Amino acid sequence: MNFELLKTMCGIHAPSGNEGGMKEFLLAYIEKNKASWAVQPEVYHGDGFQDCIVLKFGTPRTAVFAHMDSIGFTVRYQNQLVAIGGPQAETGYVLTGEDALGPIECELLEDDGDLSYKFARGIQRGTDLVFKCDFRETEDYVQSCYLDNRLGVFNALKVAETLENGVIAFTCWEEHGGGSVPYIAKFISEKWGVHQALISDITWVTEGVVHGEGVAISMRDRNVPRRSFVNKIIEIAEASGVPYQLEVEGAGSSDGRELQVSPYPFDWCFIGAPEDNVHSPDEIVHKKDIVCMIELYQRLLEKL
Repeated sequence: MNFELLKTMCGIHAPSGNEGGMKEFLLAYIEKNKASWAVQPEVYHGDGFQDCIVLKFGTPRTAVFAHMDSIGFTVRYQNQLVAIGGPQAETGYVLTGEDALGPIECELLEDDGDLSYKFARGIQRGTDLVFKCDFRETEDYVQSCYLDNRLGVFNALKVAETLENGVIAFTCWEEHGGGSVPYIAKFISEKWGVHQALISDITWVTEGVVHGEGVAISMRDRNVPRRSFVNKIIEIAEASGVPYQLEVEGAGSSDGRELQVSPYPFDWCFIGAPEDNVHSPDEIVHKKDIVCMIELYQRLLEKL
């Protein structure tokens, strides 16, 4: 599988609240490539969607949610930084961004939880910074900052190539508390009556979910999805022959949480490849798990 698209997306500046760069990239990519897809989607964006994008294929029954944003940092006062989401922060990490005075490449400094930066000049307050992208690929792994969740977006775009009936929603703010999913849920529920969702996101390597053993189907995290829906997904996965792992956690959350607390009766399940070095410049995922993720999503969108 060619990962050049994933590499490009990992290098796009799009922390929570500033997803415009990813939005414009995705709109251009969709416009350029949709003619080769099995079904030409209807594309919804702009007024009423903020920086989100919704693609509608055929007669949809199930929606895929993939958040576009990443963790990062906001410049405060003097040389102080405030976290966006929950980034791993270690002295020596390289951060990039841009303010009105020009491009920025600075060093992150961490001192007992206090975050700051080292740079030749002051950075304008409110500027957001992200990890500098260093995309690495070996025979078995891809490694980079922001595989969470550019890999979930990559999965959605690969699924779009063959999707005949379904919705794909590219969402914002997931890493910093969410906020876009409620109005996207309202839109797809009221417009098409879709109430099933798959969360295309990246999970953790743990003692029970490991590299190279297949995509993880999350039975629960901090939130508990409806068991009958999760069981249906596991049955389809078992029949498909696609390697998968079952995940059970008591922490962590995703766009699925916002679907569960919405006033719309959504069934949802988080399904994603496991990564290690979470929220750091060195997130790493096994290629086999990526392939399994794409294959399982294709099968689920056919069968659900």
